[in-house]
Amino acid sequence: MKIEILGTGCAKCKTLEDVAKQAVAKVGGFHEVIKVDDITEIMNYGVMSTPALVIDGVVKSSGKQLSVDEVVAFMGNKS
Repeated sequence: MKIEILGTGCAKCKTLEDVAKQAVAKVGGFHEVIKVDDITEIMNYGVMSTPALVIDGVVKSSGKQLSVDEVVAFMGNKS
């Protein structure tokens, strides 16, 4: 599973990256967490507010801080 954190480096973006890594540790298995800070790449996803969470190319959340359990739920829900 490829998990992308979209954001330009603000504190909320860094926090979401940490939360995503905690969610991966909680779930186990191999999951790739990537931080995307290039504004062009972020805009290609149609995201207008960050931080955003993208799982396997699908935007799951944008503009809000998520909990570990919320990220885990998104990881289990592929739709």
